[in-house]
Formats: sequence, structure tokens, C-alpha cells
Amino acid sequence: MNQNPKIIAFYLPQYHPTPHNDEWWGKGFTEWTNVARAKPLFRGHEQPHIPGELGFYDLRLPQVREAQAELAKEYGIYGFCYYYYRFEKGKNELELPINEVLKSGKPDFPFMICWANQTWNKKFWRYDGTSENMVLSEQKYGGEQDYIDFFYEVLPFFKDNRYIKIDGKPAFMIHKPKEFPEVSDLIKIWNRLAKENGLEGVYFIGYINGNVNEDTTRKFGNLSIIDRIRYRAKVNVMDDMNHVISKGFDSVAGNRQYHVFITRHVIRRIASIVMRKIFHLPKVIEYKDVINSLQGQEDRLDNYFPIVLPNWDHTPRSSYGGEVFVNSTPELFEKYLRNVVANVTHKDTEHQVVFIKAWNEWGEGNYMEPDIKWGRKYLETVKKVIEQYL
Repeated sequence: MNQNPKIIAFYLPQYHPTPHNDEWWGKGFTEWTNVARAKPLFRGHEQPHIPGELGFYDLRLPQVREAQAELAKEYGIYGFCYYYYRFEKGKNELELPINEVLKSGKPDFPFMICWANQTWNKKFWRYDGTSENMVLSEQKYGGEQDYIDFFYEVLPFFKDNRYIKIDGKPAFMIHKPKEFPEVSDLIKIWNRLAKENGLEGVYFIGYINGNVNEDTTRKFGNLSIIDRIRYRAKVNVMDDMNHVISKGFDSVAGNRQYHVFITRHVIRRIASIVMRKIFHLPKVIEYKDVINSLQGQEDRLDNYFPIVLPNWDHTPRSSYGGEVFVNSTPELFEKYLRNVVANVTHKDTEHQVVFIKAWNEWGEGNYMEPDIKWGRKYLETVKKVIEQYL
């Protein structure tokens, strides 16, 4: 079997001002606003994270997008997976970067779309890690005509020669497949329309993270701490995967980050909850203790694409309500990435795909772009791992 692993990095477009962000968060808001004002919340907490050679960039500038792609290409990243925010027909957010990529034909770098089908909320975080939401933009599903309109909205991307294909079909990821009741209808409609428009179909990928859905999460308010832990521990990656595949998806992209916390010993989990409530601390766990839980036997399955994380720190967005992996290093990430990539090379060539979360999610502490501490070290790790298969 040919070994042809491809690493695709999620790409956040939240680095340019928009009218709605100005309205909701203040004039000139971008993700950099959260990143720059972040503060350490406990001893040894590394915040803020400061970008290196690319600086605090603005994605309205084509030279920035070109520089990102050149850097990714140089270090072995195959392409970008752009988050795409469509709440209903005619109501998109942060679409400028990917629209400019399509319109200009630059950068010459493979890409695909992940539809981030999720209601946007303005969260007010409390010291105990809970939050209160105010809806900013609601995710809506408009039925058959809306799905048809959506298909023709993204068809120009699908037909672009840079667009990433799997099994000869343009790859399209849905971020919240379990929160879209009629997702099977959209899949059927899109596959029909794809063939009518000269494509072989659409390759649908469902994003899974083993988490419970929003309805169940709301019910946690009536459960004790022990009962919450017992319920969450029942979450199973394979059950999650099979459920999504049964809706018509071709494969899933699996992020096992959630399992890092539910697979810890029950005493540690209880202690973590107590620490948050009493001492106002975020969830904290050592990265070296994380990387085994972020891998699983399903990584070898043909219709499962693993998602790897170089780090995680959600506190710039959520303060004490966040989760933090501490003491991530390029060496630990290399060990983790090397194992995952080795697993996917056992698959059919077209399915040797690994997603990195992410290229530039600075507000969540998971990024591959150079920062002032490590420079290009994490990118060098990717290049080192990929070069052995060239």
C-alpha cells in the first residue's frame, strides 16, 4: 500500500473586523482582541500567547494569506480546512477570507470547507466555570429549498481546482452533525445536485468529539456532580462514529479532546470540579498526560480521520470557564503526531488524512503558526514526521 499521509489544518477566519463583531464586541474586534488581553490565571500559566513572524495580521490583506500558505506548504501541511459560518440563506459571517481565496485564485494551496453549523452566543462566564448565554446569531435549517440554495452557494468552491477531494469527490465537513436533525436530507439532496453539476458526489465528513448534545447538557443542571461524571463516562467514540455514519456521512473526523477529561480517574475529575468551584481555577491537565488519550484504535479505521492538537488553552475566550493543557512542547507533539500518522498509513491511500486543530486558533491556544516562544518548532515537527513518507 502506498504511504501518502496528508495533514490538513483547520483555519479560523476571525482575524478581520466585521460590522457584526463591531456591534457585538466593540469597534475593531477580532480574535486578536481576546489573545492580547489574556492573563495568567494560575502559577505557571503561559498567557498571553504572542504571534511571531506573521504578527497580529489582518486577513483582509492578500499578502498575509499568501504568507500563511507558503509557510504551511514549506513544512508539509497539505491544505487548509476553512471554517464556514452560514446561519441561514443570506446570513454568513467571516466569509471574506475564503471568498477572496476563490475570487483571486490565490494562494495556490489546497483547501476545503468545514461548515461550523452552530449558534453564536455571547457568554458571560462565572468563576465556577458555568456560563450564561445571549444569542447573537441563531443557526437555522430551512428545509429543501434552503439546502438547494446552500449547495449552489458552495458549488464554485467545489469546482475550484484547488479544492480537496477524497474518493474523487469534494470533501465537505459538518461540525455539528448531531445537532442538525435533517442532515440526511441535505446529504441526499447535495449528492443528487453534485452529479447533476458534473461532480461524482460530495464526500461528507462529520466532526465528532464524543461530547453530549446541547439538550443533554442543559439537563446536567439537575444532576449531582457524581451523576454527571457517571453519565459522561458512558460516552463512546465508536458509538458516536456509528451514529454519524448512519446519517449518510462517508466518514468522521474525530477529536478525542473531550475524552481526556472523562477518562481520568474519578477522584481527579471530582477534585477538578471542586477546585473550579472553590478556588476559581480552569480545568488544568499536563499535555504529557493528554497525548495517549488523544489517540485511539479507531485512528486506523478507513472512515475515521483523527484530529490532533498541538496544545489547548481556552482561557483567552472563557477565562476561568476554560480548559488548559500545560507544558506542551514540540518534542511531545512530535511523539504524538508520529504515532497518529503511522496509524493512518495503514489505510487506503485516499483516506490517509490527519486534521490538525488548528493552523491559527490563537484564542484556544491551538495553533501551528510561529509564536515568540517556539518560533517554527511545531512546524518543523510536522515536516520531520511527513518527510519520512516522501
